Amino acid sequence: MRFMIIVKATKDTEAGVLPDEKILSEMGRYNEQLVKAGALVAAEGLQASSKGVRVRYANGKFKVTDGPFPETKELVAGFWLIQAKSREEALDWARRVPFQEGEVEVRQLFELTDFPVDPAEKTDGWREKEEQFRAALPVRKPGTIRFMGLLKGDKDTEAGVLPDEKFLTAMGAFFEEGTKSGVILSGEGLQPSSQGFRVRYSGRKRTVVDGPFVETKELIAGYVIIQVKSRDEMIEWTKRFVQVDAPGRYGAESECEIRQIFELEDFPVDPAEKSDGWRQLEQRVREGGGR
Repeated sequence: MRFMIIVKATKDTEAGVLPDEKILSEMGRYNEQLVKAGALVAAEGLQASSKGVRVRYANGKFKVTDGPFPETKELVAGFWLIQAKSREEALDWARRVPFQEGEVEVRQLFELTDFPVDPAEKTDGWREKEEQFRAALPVRKPGTIRFMGLLKGDKDTEAGVLPDEKFLTAMGAFFEEGTKSGVILSGEGLQPSSQGFRVRYSGRKRTVVDGPFVETKELIAGYVIIQVKSRDEMIEWTKRFVQVDAPGRYGAESECEIRQIFELEDFPVDPAEKSDGWRQLEQRVREGGGR
């Protein structure tokens, strides 16, 4: 089973305040524990929404809205993608996140086995292409910027309504093109929030709240990570994505929020940093955790 631990934004993350070396060191040790346990699939931090955009497609028209976005508590500041044997194991990892305050939302990812086999499926159809996409290792291209696209949920995604084969075939073709062009690095769908939970942190106290969650329009239904050379190229790929996505969505509307991913070089070198400190630890995690 795979789970996404979604880190909720705070006033500091939205203000672009970078964590200090102590916090970075604690996070590095936590990430290393995940790697040693074979649990870490990926982990990234997202830059403030002031550097992001939202792309919406409805009634045949696009609407592009620049950040920042006001609903701070529902914005995403980063994520872990982990694999665990059970919901309880995923919860244990979420409890162990070294936060003194804040909140995470944990959502299970869809697997291919969650989609019933349609007798009308083609043998070389969307399912086979999806297997090939999942098996391919992402390759970073020099001179590119990584962005994470957060696909907004709706009534259907929250009700657990699965897309039909026509939609899955169209989306599969889009991902195949994006992968072959070296733009799409990864992408997954998330199960409804009724299957998830949130963990709130206050010092050493952890409070667990089970889903579902009411703010449907701000919930995440899936994500995609891309690498492109410019913001304009990012917007063009996102427009194509929501246009493919909209026909299979409630009201034939789709909205995706795009946020730039932090790279190691975005963190200034502190003269007090240890030579074997958090930066080297993070580099090892990125190499060992499949990022």
